[in-house]
Amino acid sequence: MEPILQVRNLRIDYKTAAGDARAVDDVSFNLHAGEYLGLVGESGCGKSTIAKAVLGILPGNARVGGSMKYGETELVGIGGERMRKLRWAEISMVPQSAMNGFDPVYTVEQQLDEAISAHARMPAAQRRARLHELFQMVGIEPRRLKDYPHQFSGGMRQRAMIAMAMVLDPKLIVADEPTTGLDVIVQDQILQRIRKIHLEHNKTMLLITHDMAVVAENCDRIVVMYAGKVMESGREQVFRQPFHPYTLGLCNAFPDLDDRDRELISIPGAPPSLLDPPGGCRFAPRCPFATELCSRQAPPLVEVGPDHVAACHYVDRAAAFRELAKDPATWRGTAVPA
Repeated sequence: MEPILQVRNLRIDYKTAAGDARAVDDVSFNLHAGEYLGLVGESGCGKSTIAKAVLGILPGNARVGGSMKYGETELVGIGGERMRKLRWAEISMVPQSAMNGFDPVYTVEQQLDEAISAHARMPAAQRRARLHELFQMVGIEPRRLKDYPHQFSGGMRQRAMIAMAMVLDPKLIVADEPTTGLDVIVQDQILQRIRKIHLEHNKTMLLITHDMAVVAENCDRIVVMYAGKVMESGREQVFRQPFHPYTLGLCNAFPDLDDRDRELISIPGAPPSLLDPPGGCRFAPRCPFATELCSRQAPPLVEVGPDHVAACHYVDRAAAFRELAKDPATWRGTAVPA
């Protein structure tokens, strides 16, 4: 099947007073209909920039190159009016903060109703029935439609935003850090709600997150990003048998309920400035296995298994790296000044 979203050699620069920052650098991936894909990495890796590019909501100082195709429609360079017709109707979004996503001076019902009215001709009674159906779907009493956003708890606002994303039954939903600022219990409820919609309504999902555990629990496929580049991508084997040292570091930094005595290991140092990224592998300054070759030459993405690729010069040593990465001493002394 042809992918519903096909990203090829995507490049996104932000023009700043200090120079151009390449937030996304030669990124490629496919997202097929009905699939749940997770983009994961530390803050600043470019994952949210990709989400905004898909929705056509990048700031004015962004410059986009490469290709992003939604079906047969090229999204790079698409006009504002054409993008507005796609947004919500074909591609919708669950943002980081629902409080920022809703207008505080209108009721939630008015804002959901406006999204329908802007894209579809539907009688008022049918629109009301649709909104009631959506609130029941996300677990909110329909009578709360008359309330203003500030009258909702954080979790309720986020569920209302999920209803907003579903209001026109789009094919693709982009969830950009949808549980930011919520406590862990509510986070789990929101993620379960999104997963349920994905499964019961066969929605194609693109999840943006920094949390490997969230991706492991919810997503069919994963793309691991670092400093604007793809480090590794694949299905569950990315967690079971990671090949890139950065993926190893991310997996070691999150708890495992099946191994509660395991020591969590953080990756020392910080991601590089995208105004002046290091030559060679972007992760080399923080990698305990880096060599002179890593600092000099950027590794290509190579196939390491079925539907599994990694960008490392030493994929043939991955089994040894996995064992060494379990020891905190391996990571000591590899950091560079932040």
